[in-house]
Amino acid sequence: MTELDRDTTTAESVYTAGGIVVTKLGEHIGARIDGVRLSGSLASETVEAIRYALAVHKAIVFRDQHHLDDEEQWAFAGLLGTQTQSHPTVHSKGKRLLPIEGAANSWHTDVSFVDRIPKASILRAVTLPPYGGATTWASTTAAYEQLPDALKALVDNLWALHTNLYDYAEKLDAGSSDPALTEERRRYQDEFRRNTYETIHPVVRVHPETGERTLLLGDFVKEFVGLEPSETAALLQLLQSRITKLENTFRWSWESGDVAIWDNRATQHYGIADFGDHTRRLHRITLAGDIPVGVDGSRSRVVQGDASEYSVVEEPARLPGFDGH
Repeated sequence: MTELDRDTTTAESVYTAGGIVVTKLGEHIGARIDGVRLSGSLASETVEAIRYALAVHKAIVFRDQHHLDDEEQWAFAGLLGTQTQSHPTVHSKGKRLLPIEGAANSWHTDVSFVDRIPKASILRAVTLPPYGGATTWASTTAAYEQLPDALKALVDNLWALHTNLYDYAEKLDAGSSDPALTEERRRYQDEFRRNTYETIHPVVRVHPETGERTLLLGDFVKEFVGLEPSETAALLQLLQSRITKLENTFRWSWESGDVAIWDNRATQHYGIADFGDHTRRLHRITLAGDIPVGVDGSRSRVVQGDASEYSVVEEPARLPGFDGH
């Protein structure tokens, strides 16, 4: 769906009712939201306006939220959905928030190896390096829309196996020279992989709130069902290059007080580890999502691992003003 297909009047009326100002920062992805102090006691109209802006822009950022702490971030997240546990396997630092220490040099969709992929992630800056450490998001919706018809016909009927046995944590701060950091990353990697999760997802999922078609890929993909390993590698590289095309991305350089939220059903993201041995720490909360549905109406299926303790399954509804396909 293009910008012209969307009812922009609906968006503006929702934003006005919610008292927020939305500034578009990229053609296909990215917006800054002003006029709101995030908390667990926002008016319902403001919450709906934030949800709508997220559906439209895929990744949204808020400045000057210095008042937020872990408890208030958790409370705010609960207004947008049901919070998941911090992670299906990583619990050593708590089961509510996941501290992101360092940066994952990897394009991924959060926790795509479970059947109930989180619908959104909320990330708050805690400790930032003096330089570097930006995050880049890519619109998997725009990438699908731009595919030639021949490639759409292929991916519409393609399924992929996602697993946590490929660990993006092994790329965390890959260039760090600090032995202590290296050992900490190794412990994290071991915890990340302590239980195996494997799920087969449609490569093209239908977004439950917008009706848009979006590519579900990233570095947790192990193989395409029915293809040889060499064919998986070649096709994945081709599709990922479409997703991460610069015109489809939005890059944010973090400052103190920043909060970012992204639609995990329509994006991939990449934390850039270009800050040497300096500390970069952000706190993430994820929100429960639905089980992806492919173009033909089939749902993702579990191969290994039970994620029911990690997250409930949300039952989303279509947002107004989206016509889908």
